[in-house]
Amino acid sequence: MKYPTGIKQQTKKVTNYGNRGMSLEEDINITNAYYREQDIAVIYKKPTPITITKVDYPNRKEAVIKEAYFKTPSTTDYNGIYREKYIDFEAKETKQNRFPLSNIHAHQITHMKQIIRHGGIGFFIIRFTQKNETYLLEGKTLFEFIERETRKSIPYTYIQEKGYRISEKLNPRIDYLTWIDKICFEGGKS
Repeated sequence: MKYPTGIKQQTKKVTNYGNRGMSLEEDINITNAYYREQDIAVIYKKPTPITITKVDYPNRKEAVIKEAYFKTPSTTDYNGIYREKYIDFEAKETKQNRFPLSNIHAHQITHMKQIIRHGGIGFFIIRFTQKNETYLLEGKTLFEFIERETRKSIPYTYIQEKGYRISEKLNPRIDYLTWIDKICFEGGKS
């Protein structure tokens, strides 16, 4: 197209690939914001516990953390309350056709076992990025696998069989609470 000044403007063709490239964490944060706005649940991402040791203060609005370290190992990614029940879960992504158990730390397993033992709801949300599939896997199911198997990863087929596939949609983005309703309040997989 020619413009009066003789400058030719280029327009880029925009291709929409849906959620491709969006991280699981972003999807969960958007979902949790929707749950809070609709007064369905109150669930937040836990902040990572750090100690700041050095900050550059050119002015208050431009303060930059220059040095920090982790105070204690973080437990899980998210927690909150839904239908009078405490919820605590970890979100993980993998590019492989299996879920490496090295992605979960011993202190996270200990923490989640305590949550479940005290009546809370503990689970994992696992996304297989190559397949663009997201699953909810109950904590107790993961613990049973770890106790029974000597493998260093959970096969995709196991998670597909024992987990709950979370379909992506507009609002909420990844509606994991639909499965929590079925698992915890209605009695099982359908």
